[in-house]
Amino acid sequence: MSVLQAFADESFHEDDGGGFYVLAAAVLPADRHAELRQLMLDLRGPRSGKLHWQVLTEVQRRDAAKRVADFDELHFVAVGSPVPVRRQERGRALCLQRLVAELHGVGVEHLVAEGRTVQLNARDVRTVQQARFMLPKGARFRLDHMLGVDEPLLWVSDIVAGAVRARLHGNETFFEPLADCVLELQVGTRT
Repeated sequence: MSVLQAFADESFHEDDGGGFYVLAAAVLPADRHAELRQLMLDLRGPRSGKLHWQVLTEVQRRDAAKRVADFDELHFVAVGSPVPVRRQERGRALCLQRLVAELHGVGVEHLVAEGRTVQLNARDVRTVQQARFMLPKGARFRLDHMLGVDEPLLWVSDIVAGAVRARLHGNETFFEPLADCVLELQVGTRT
């Protein structure tokens, strides 16, 4: 059995009347990494840089969601709400804590998240360190950050997060092919 590793990216919508934070983690067996990286590079096509949900056309988004669904791998998505304006980092921390527990439960010990700023990456590391206290004694779990341009497997979770965000905004089109491979976790973020 191959070692499982997870790759995470986010999407969020701040709104004082609600809002949400979506943190998606693609759980991918290590023995498929090379194959899945190549599939993501093929999906990007001749463009340079990373594949990013926000710049894809509707047709490209449907195709991307279908291709990720065809991977036949599991994706955990923590959806935190409400997320008022300027509170997205709280939403992220609570979603990340929940993901650590769920990922550990399926055998993941290593999560790679898309890198942000040095300060925000350090905040994520502290969040994971705190979440490890909720795991069984002696449990191993680590978080690393990489730039999206350097790791095509992060694009998988970007696609999943984008499809979930679209569904939360009322557009089911992109999420439909992913419905059978996404485990959505609701995370309350009220203080």
